[in-house]
Amino acid sequence: MIEKYSFGHIVINGKSYNSDLLVFPDGSVHDNWRRKQGHKLLLEDLVELVAQQPEIIIAGTGAYGIMKPEKNLDTELSVKGIELRCAPSKKAVEIYNKLLSDKKAGACFHLTC
Repeated sequence: MIEKYSFGHIVINGKSYNSDLLVFPDGSVHDNWRRKQGHKLLLEDLVELVAQQPEIIIAGTGAYGIMKPEKNLDTELSVKGIELRCAPSKKAVEIYNKLLSDKKAGACFHLTC
């Protein structure tokens, strides 16, 4: 469960993080997550998360939605049986928390811009 998100900061299961991160379906977190192309989200940025075979990945694209998925990322994930939902990080937190009890959900969050 994600308790709080604000620009550059997120609290997950009582622990605070100040860097971009991946949230795996088992609830574990990998912080200091880096993308190959900065504000572009590529399939190769999600390899660890995809390996956990979530039903859905929620991508928090930053406070202002600056991080964008590469063209066809949703299609590439769909072939693997994974739905992708992208939203600014505050909205993505709401989506993640709502789906958490119904789906095997993973997430990635860009915490700043």
